[in-house]
Amino acid sequence: MDPNNTLTFLEYGIYFVVSLAVTIWVGRTLFRSGRPFLLEAFHGNETMADSVNNLLIIGFYLVNAGFMLLFLSSKEHPKTGIDVVEHLSKSVGVVVVVLGVMHFINLIVLNALRTGANVGRPPALPPKA
Repeated sequence: MDPNNTLTFLEYGIYFVVSLAVTIWVGRTLFRSGRPFLLEAFHGNETMADSVNNLLIIGFYLVNAGFMLLFLSSKEHPKTGIDVVEHLSKSVGVVVVVLGVMHFINLIVLNALRTGANVGRPPALPPKA
């Protein structure tokens, strides 16, 4: 087997494992932390909040998996270990930036849902001293 092909397979394997691990970690964090926002947005309706949370996480995983797969191939094949590290840093860096952007989009959507849910609600009473 050509050494360049070996390095390419190594690069692709590392890229896939690291990108998948980061995607799963971010997705689980968003899923767990987004639930309270959704519960508030849906006035405590747990069934609706959990349903929307599940739909959001499925969409998040699908978009990220598709992006990861589309970004997997490289026009340049690594010739040295340094090339592998440089390609990986660019590829994983792009995936992390996309995850960050998607995270902020999720925050904006969840905040809009939460804010919209609070319109027309009476203000909370101040705590008794």
